[in-house]
Amino acid sequence: MGQAESRGHRAPEESALPPGQRVQRGWPVTHYGPVPKFRPERWEFRVFGATADGEKHCWTHEEFSALPFSTVVADLHCVTKFSMRGAEWGGVPARVIGALAPPAPQVTHVMVWAEYGYSANMRLADFLGEHTVFATHKDGELLTAEHGFPLRLIVPTLYAWKGPKWVRGVEYMTADRRGFWEERGYHNLGDPWREQRYSYQEEPGDGPEL
Repeated sequence: MGQAESRGHRAPEESALPPGQRVQRGWPVTHYGPVPKFRPERWEFRVFGATADGEKHCWTHEEFSALPFSTVVADLHCVTKFSMRGAEWGGVPARVIGALAPPAPQVTHVMVWAEYGYSANMRLADFLGEHTVFATHKDGELLTAEHGFPLRLIVPTLYAWKGPKWVRGVEYMTADRRGFWEERGYHNLGDPWREQRYSYQEEPGDGPEL
């Protein structure tokens, strides 16, 4: 299995944090709802919606685990104002998924789907960013169930809620649509460097009407 490493998104100054954030020692467990039970024989990862070929693409857990593996060193910024610095995330780059199951030319956004119907929307450019990864490992160790095993999305350029735990699929969209927290008052874009935390901060064009 090939492995590559890249440095994640950081501010120009390595010591800088996004506005309002503080450094966190350790990794708090934060999520909505219960921790799902992983059943590998039933697990499937899907790419659907406006795919280039019009087809749904699926991988079993065994097949997904055989995809190219990379590591990314990147910070994690939670909207609750803690930041975890310099974690090493290992997994399948989102660009690999985008190459194996390409979006149609008119796709502008994706919806990332997880267990229990949880969802997070983002621009296609953020999803296909250089450091976006479907993580299975942190610092060389398998993720725990509480932190998203068997799969969580890491999008270093956005607040952590944009990277769901327990991911099960990606929907390509030709128009933006709000996800779970975006429908409940969180900012549609979620850029930590612009402190886009809540929907009341949105400017015209930042997202669909609530």
